[in-house]
This record gives sequence, C-alpha cells and structure tokens, in this order.
Amino acid sequence: MKELLDLYLIFLRIGAVNFGGGYAMLPLLERDLAENRGWVTTDELRDYFAIGQCTPGIIALNVATFIGNKRKGAIGGIVASLGFLAVPIVIILLIAAFLTNFAELPVVRNAFAGIRVCVVVLIVRAVEKLWKSSVVDTVTLILYLVIFGLVVFSAYLPIRITTAVFVIAAGLFGVFFGKAGVKK
Repeated sequence: MKELLDLYLIFLRIGAVNFGGGYAMLPLLERDLAENRGWVTTDELRDYFAIGQCTPGIIALNVATFIGNKRKGAIGGIVASLGFLAVPIVIILLIAAFLTNFAELPVVRNAFAGIRVCVVVLIVRAVEKLWKSSVVDTVTLILYLVIFGLVVFSAYLPIRITTAVFVIAAGLFGVFFGKAGVKK
C-alpha cells in the first residue's frame, strides 16, 4: 500500500510541474525515478518514451502508466496515471473557467510567452540527452538522418506518413540489424 501511495504522490508532483509535455518531463523523471529512486533505468525510461510516442494518448501519461505498471502491476499503472492527471485536470478546469476573461490581459499573454520559451529549453535539453544515448555509431546516425529527412520533407511526399510509421520502421530496423547502436 505504501508503494502505491508513493507512486501516486510522485506522479502527482510530476504532473503538477509537467509543462511542455513528455519530453520536457524526461530530465525530471531521469533524476527522480532513475537516479534517486532506482525505479527504472535510464534506458528503460527512454524505451517507455519511445513506446509512449507511438501509442495513443499523452506521452507523459503513457510513461507514468508504464512505470506504475512496472512497479505494482495494473493497479500501479492506474494509480500512477491518476496521480499524474490530478493536478493538470484541476488546472485545466480553472483555466477553462477563467481564460476567456483574462486571456487578453498583457500580464497573461506575457506569462504564456515566457512559459513557451522555458518549454522549448526543456525540450531541447531532453533532445540533447536522447541524442547522446541514441545516436551512438554510424548505423544509428544514418538511421537518424534518414528518418529526420523523411520527417522534415514529409509534407512534400506524395503520401502522408504518420509518426507511428516512422517509429515502427525504426523499431523494425533495430530488429533486423540486431545490436547496431546498442551500448553494452
């Protein structure tokens, strides 16, 4: 029971400061859950982010569910998810109730502008960490460049390719080329 309460409280706290989505949350999760608590390894956490990216829903919520499930099974996944959602739901309800009244105030617009800049910094930091642990050799660099090029130029392709297709293709590449890019 104590571990379920711990799961709820840690994800309640993380959900309360999860501005910018899943990737902005990655450094916080690495510190709290991998380094301080040892609940997951950094590699497991990055795998959860990869899976969370190609499954329906919010990446950060999916990751909370995966970690909760790893710790205490299905009930742990539910508890971690509920903890993660509690504060954002309250905040969203409050914002929805008052935003139309205050959205045009200069102080509110300026606050959102500042928050957007901070979110970009958090995402760039998460991308840097993911880059260092993922693009580790020539094979993974080539895979990165191919997928990056396809994503960037996908608007000009004759067919639309969804993000999930890129993630699945990269996963299949990893399966067929074995341990390419895997650090020992």
